[in-house]
Amino acid sequence: MTIAADLTIGAYEARTHFSELLARVEEGDEITITRHGTPIAQLVPIQRKSSPDQRRAAITRMRALARQQSLGGLKIKNLVAQGRR
Repeated sequence: MTIAADLTIGAYEARTHFSELLARVEEGDEITITRHGTPIAQLVPIQRKSSPDQRRAAITRMRALARQQSLGGLKIKNLVAQGRR
């Protein structure tokens, strides 16, 4: 399959070569899909803002912060009951 430099492809060819297009998108390319010459869709890579390690570290920090919090002797059950009145 040959994709032009501007990375525009017809819908039929996109269906035929979908896995190859996904590989190109994974590498950072953006691909416009057309139907009868009219753009109808765009395949673009997902922009991940953090790595899995960074997300795990953030979750660990949130859990540590939660352990430091206290209700000062109050019980959740009583607070829920009071909120229902």
